[in-house]
Amino acid sequence: MVQLLLDARALLGESPVWHAAEARLYWVDIEGRQIHRTDPATGADEVMQLAEQVGCIAPRTKGGLVAALENGCAIIDHWGASPRPFGAAVLTGKPHQRFNDGRVDAAGRLWVGSLTSDKPKRDAALYRLDPDGALTEIFGGLMTSNGAAFSPDGRTFYHADTPTHCVQAYDVDPATGTLGGKRLFHRFAEGEGRPDGAAVDAEGCYWSALWDGGRVVRLSPAGELLQTVDLPVQRPTMIAFGGADLKTAFVTSAGKSLTDEERRAQPHAGGVFTFAVDVPGLAQDMFAG
Repeated sequence: MVQLLLDARALLGESPVWHAAEARLYWVDIEGRQIHRTDPATGADEVMQLAEQVGCIAPRTKGGLVAALENGCAIIDHWGASPRPFGAAVLTGKPHQRFNDGRVDAAGRLWVGSLTSDKPKRDAALYRLDPDGALTEIFGGLMTSNGAAFSPDGRTFYHADTPTHCVQAYDVDPATGTLGGKRLFHRFAEGEGRPDGAAVDAEGCYWSALWDGGRVVRLSPAGELLQTVDLPVQRPTMIAFGGADLKTAFVTSAGKSLTDEERRAQPHAGGVFTFAVDVPGLAQDMFAG
């Protein structure tokens, strides 16, 4: 059963990540320029206010967080610390772009993509931030980079360009971080929601939050629909797994750009929701930089 964990009223809640050592859920409100740290046991929510939008975050092995901001990535050494730039600010001079969804792989690298507000241009891209600060463009031609996730063995990389309604799968070399073997993993029907953020569980199934779809879905490693969980909001944005046994799903959502009628129908839009799952998720890999 889906429950409301936090009535956050986020404009664009995103990037939930479970920090096992702290037993806290970290997540961001991109347009609110905030990082949240929520205690599911008590409902307490701490907020770090930033000076710019933050697309995604991940915990670091050295403590603190790595964050993808508007123009580049940054290190936040501890809760409340000011972000310090890390790697090239590749989106400087591209005001129609900002960083968006990201995922750390088992080697401690952050795979992070951008989005463009000038959608016909398709000039957004997916990048890989290595622990030494090197930032490499993996591929371009995107509108909204999303849905980044890895299979349990680290040999398949999933990625969605949200407006296309498609999730693609790629072969990946876990040692080098090189992609190959692109194939269509799943195409969502027009008008039924678009693939936003995602996570993979211990059986290798891909969970996708469907923007304007009001639900999250579980797809088999072959791309077959296995399960649907309906949510009381139309714009879920991303799913993560946490709790001591990784059997609690957390889903962020967006409350921006709703009509008065839509707002009345979903008063908790922008909240963080939770539900139990039978198959645990995968432990969150930490950024090694």
